[in-house]
Amino acid sequence: MGEESCCDDYHPERSVQAPWSLRWLQLLVAAGTSRNGSLERTFKGFLPVSVEDLQAADAIIRLPLYGLALAAFGWLCWKFYYGRVIWKRDLTDIGFNHMLDNERMGKNDRQRAHTINRLRRLRRVGQRIPPPYPNGWFGILESETLARGQARSVDCLGQNFVVFRSASGEACVLDAYCPHLGANLGVGGTVRGDCIECPFHHWTFSGKDGQCTNIPYSKSGTVPKVAKVKKWRSLEANGFIFVWHHVDEEVEPWQLPIVAEIEDGRWVYYGKNEFLVNAHIQDIPENGADVAHLSAVHGPNMLTGSDIRYYRPAWADFGMHAWQASWNAPEENDPPHIARMDLKHTFRFFNKVEVCTVNVKAFQVGPGYVQLMMQTSIGPMVALQTVTPVEPLVQKVIHRFYAPRNLGNAFFQKFAIWAESVMFERDMMIWNHKQFIESPLLIKEDRLIRAYRKWYGQFYSENSTSYTMAKENLDW
Repeated sequence: MGEESCCDDYHPERSVQAPWSLRWLQLLVAAGTSRNGSLERTFKGFLPVSVEDLQAADAIIRLPLYGLALAAFGWLCWKFYYGRVIWKRDLTDIGFNHMLDNERMGKNDRQRAHTINRLRRLRRVGQRIPPPYPNGWFGILESETLARGQARSVDCLGQNFVVFRSASGEACVLDAYCPHLGANLGVGGTVRGDCIECPFHHWTFSGKDGQCTNIPYSKSGTVPKVAKVKKWRSLEANGFIFVWHHVDEEVEPWQLPIVAEIEDGRWVYYGKNEFLVNAHIQDIPENGADVAHLSAVHGPNMLTGSDIRYYRPAWADFGMHAWQASWNAPEENDPPHIARMDLKHTFRFFNKVEVCTVNVKAFQVGPGYVQLMMQTSIGPMVALQTVTPVEPLVQKVIHRFYAPRNLGNAFFQKFAIWAESVMFERDMMIWNHKQFIESPLLIKEDRLIRAYRKWYGQFYSENSTSYTMAKENLDW
């Protein structure tokens, strides 16, 4: 008889199919048997010799695989529950697909940005455009983007700022340029305590008043009193760093409303969207008073996307958005810089069954900040909007979303950010191509637009920089 096999106890006729993780071993055994046991001798001592042995070995192999799968599932759950949604679009991302289609250009075409910017230059923006930089509080940076000891250069409102966080955690805003030889303090500047050090010659300026506190190579050790940069009034609240911008410097800033649930940590940050819009700043909050546009632009099903050329297909008629809205200027005893919009949104199936009702109280605080307090079927939430002029006709718009931390909001807030972003992009497609008309042709039903423009006019001063002057300063 032949040599005794190392797998004599292995009997395929009485065994069940081996687990998937060890089925390749069975194949090796079978191959070895067909070759007079040559492989059996080679793997002697390594191969299981019975079904029971195979199952035991399989359990040992599967255990770490199950552990890895469980860890991956746990990480995904954690990411879903605690993760933040960031929806960000550049200036040329939204509202220009019609031009790309005409030019037969893909989204990744190298000439895309050049062609879009050419179209922007050809656009007739209107006549007698209001001053591009109104007076008021403007969010110039999100708090989380500025770490302790970090300095950043921020360009907006026709100004160049350096924003830095001192060693004590205070956010400070100064003019960006060192008065010595003009270096930008936000580009390479180093935070020293509550001061910022210029990267060029290490002159140091206080974040409290802008005064120079040290010139390291001065032999006399004295610092001229005129050695200072402008200190801008700033405020950190509700997840933003705000700066007070007013051409008449003697005007005292009004108080910004604080959302207590955000400041004390009861509500958490779920994410944001961020856009660059090619429009005058006044056009964007004017939507709040233009109630007639809601059904026209935001009535069609959100599933159809943001391209207003294709957002009314027949298949989407099963569901539409319904809006009831009113805009109110402040009454006699109210703060004059705060207007209010009341909005009710519902989604209707076949224009009959209403689901997903959201009630919104929106407070327009000055020219560039809105607090949208919402009540939904799963509880309260707030979206905070800042609109900040980067250029005369380029606005950075950010919405930050906050709500209580719970499983329902882990789902709903991510959906809400997506839905609000789609709806906002529909407006962008119009803003990016519209004219500003100083005296629009309004009918009786448009009376709120007239009231809005009268209210918004308070944020311009006689000394406000005109659109023409602001544009010339950029075009030199």
